[in-house]
Formats: sequence, structure tokens, C-alpha cells
Amino acid sequence: MARIVMKFGGTSMAGIERIRAVAARVKREVDAGHQVAVVVSAMAGETDRLVNFCREASSLYDPREYDVVVASGEQVTSGLLAIALQAIGVPARSWLGWQLPIETSAAHASARIETIAMDAALATGEVAVIPGFQGVSEGRVSTLGRGGSDTSAVAVAAAMKAERCDIYTDVDGVYTTDPRIVPRARKLKRVTYEEMLELASVGAKVLQTRSVGLAMKEGVRIRVLSSFVDGDDDTGTLIVSEEELGDMERQLITGIAHDKNEAKITLTDVPDRPGAVGSIFTPLAEAGINVDMIVQNIAHSRGSTDVTFTVPAADLARSLDVLTKAQDAIGYTGLVHDPRVAKITVVGVGMRSHAGVAATMFKTLGARGINIQAITTSEIKVSVLIDEDETELAVRVLHTAYGLDAEEAA
Repeated sequence: MARIVMKFGGTSMAGIERIRAVAARVKREVDAGHQVAVVVSAMAGETDRLVNFCREASSLYDPREYDVVVASGEQVTSGLLAIALQAIGVPARSWLGWQLPIETSAAHASARIETIAMDAALATGEVAVIPGFQGVSEGRVSTLGRGGSDTSAVAVAAAMKAERCDIYTDVDGVYTTDPRIVPRARKLKRVTYEEMLELASVGAKVLQTRSVGLAMKEGVRIRVLSSFVDGDDDTGTLIVSEEELGDMERQLITGIAHDKNEAKITLTDVPDRPGAVGSIFTPLAEAGINVDMIVQNIAHSRGSTDVTFTVPAADLARSLDVLTKAQDAIGYTGLVHDPRVAKITVVGVGMRSHAGVAATMFKTLGARGINIQAITTSEIKVSVLIDEDETELAVRVLHTAYGLDAEEAA
């Protein structure tokens, strides 16, 4: 008998008929002899509705009360799934975050899980249905931030030492790139934690970044598969350690991601002296703005330089306000911004042992007249910043250049 955590997203829980379909899927695992815990998201669109209620009530809402409101969506679906399971003869009960309990930090609306107690839930012999995204801090409901249900599922799997954590979504696995852009994108059978972490952080929407990081830390095997397609253990994509993947299955490039949620900022004539760059990024950090790609240009003869960097598009207005207020301290002359950019990233653990990955990327984009505005690299990824209008073309030509196209369109 294996221990399995099954996590179902909002589209899987969008209405009673879909919840009944989820219950039937859970029953199949129980009938196969597995000990199952289920983590559920709120119904699709419900969390957005609850968040909007909070904003309408007050733009300066108390985060503790915000958590009380937005956590209710998962409470509803956990209770409904428990009822649906009982109706088809599967012993089940819901366990809210405070009942297990799932202890979190006190950072309401963006809490982090500290401990989970699963003994009581597992001892009953029933299917434990757990609302994702929520926990308890100092006696009050807390939430983990948007997308937190994936993190809840991985944390539950780690706590109960599950064989794997099955995350059911509206896609049937992880692909080499977005199939809507490249019809010949291939579904991957296995991906390493590091590759998935990089893909998630640069635009792939399959899994939330925090959940992948936690899975890597705790050694939780994740399987991504669709709620709407019946399959067996060979379906979907398995996310595992690099050691489990093995050299035989490793390829040079695993996938290509794109992200249009970036904005470029350039400060001109920044004094070329020690501490100048720190004076740019310190106030941004203090404002809670994450800076991604950074390029410092060659110094001008007049003793200054230009600094280009990217921030999330949603933070562009705040970034410009922070930098304008800090102009005297920084000493720059001009501030130029461009919200119409996109980040293209190629990812693969095979880069560690193969040269020429970046050169192929630059040569391929250059041949199609696509200008590269900034570059960042890590051990297993290369990212470039390009004009937003060239995103789809860049993804398609790179997918072909790295030999990722399937023989037949998906």
C-alpha cells in the first residue's frame, strides 16, 4: 500500500459534477489499496471574487481578516468533496488548516508553512480532504499567497512521507514549450526539480515556484497530470531528482519558457563610482520590488555609465516612483522605460556538460533579425530580453533549433 497525495486545482473543482468526477478518481486510488490524502483549491474564479470583496470593503484591509475571507473558498470545496466521497461509499472527512493543524508564520496573506501534524488524520483510516492555501498562525486563519495550494499539497506529502504527490490540473503534463505557440511541442515524461524550478520561475504556469522548491528540499516526487483525461501511472510528467532521472534520460535542453510580464528600465549617466549600483537597487528592495535582469553598460568618457534592468510589469509604476524620488541620491540624468518586452529562457541540466547552448540561441535569434536587449545566465538556463512582438517567433525558432519539435503536431 502506497501513500499518495492528490491535489486538485480550481478548474477540477468548478461545480458539483466536476467534484463528483474528482471523487470517482479518488475512489479508484482507494480501491487500489492506497492510503490517500486530498488537497483541494477553491472553485475556479472563487478566490478572485473573494479578493475583490475585500478590496471593495476597504483598500486598506486588515490582512488577518483578508485571510478569513479568502480561505473560505477552499473550505467549501473540501467539505463538498468529503460529502461526494461519502456518497459513493468512501469514508472521508475534511480537515481544515487549524484542525490538523498546519502551523504557519504570522505573515498573513503570504505565510510560510512551518509544521504539519498528519497523525490524527491518517489514524482514522478515512480519506483526509484538506483545503489548500490555508493554515493557522497564533490561533488565526492564515493563507499562503496566490497559488499556495500546490505548496500545501507538497507539504502534506512530505509530512506523511508519501510516495508521490499527484497534482491534477487542466493540462496533461509539462511540455517543452507552450503548445499554443508551438503545436509540435512534446510532453516530457520526466523533469528534474531544478529544471522545473527554473521553468516555473521564468513563465511556465504549470506549477507554483514555491511548491517546486519545497519538493526539491523535501525530496517529494511530483506527478503533473490532467483531471480531464483518464490514465495510468505512465501518464503526465514526473518531477524528480537529477539522480533519479539518470544520465540515460538527460537531454541538452528540456524546455523553453517565455514571460511577457516584464518591464525594462534604463537609467542613463549614472556616476561610475563604487556604491552607485547599490544606490539604485536598495530603495527598490526596500519597496519590495524584485529586480530580475541587470546590465551595466561600458563606462562613458565623462565618468558615467548606463544601467538597464527589468522589474515585474505590475511593479513598473511603483518602480518609476521610487527611482524618481531617489534621483538625487543615485545621481542619474535620464530614466527610460519600456513595458513592451519579453523574456525568453532555455532550460536544461544538460547545459552543465555541453558548450555552445548560448551561442546557438544568439545565432538563431540573430538570423531572424531578433535583437537581444539583455542577457542573464545560470548553470542550467540562459535568458534573453527581446521585443514583446517577437515572442512567439523567438519561441518557435529556438524550439526547432534545439531539436525539441515532435514528429507530429500535438
